[in-house]
Amino acid sequence: MCTYTTATLKLFGNAKSGASWERVKTASVYLDHPVAFPATHSLNIDLFADQDDPKRSAALELSPRSAKALAEAILSMIAEAPEGLIDEELTIS
Repeated sequence: MCTYTTATLKLFGNAKSGASWERVKTASVYLDHPVAFPATHSLNIDLFADQDDPKRSAALELSPRSAKALAEAILSMIAEAPEGLIDEELTIS
């Protein structure tokens, strides 16, 4: 069931779309009907280069179970990272 709730967050990273990489600054995460994934509902993640530009840099449509497994894997990798690495922020112009 659609929750009609969207989490929007700022990011600091890059995403690859096709053959090129570009900066991503914003993500939207929501549970809704997918565009291309063959299911009734999916957990959708849209990555944007600029919050004010509606052009997506990349998008994911995952089954809720796959999304949960991905989130758990991400948290596990962060938990295993050397101390201080997680708090490292780069300044990129």
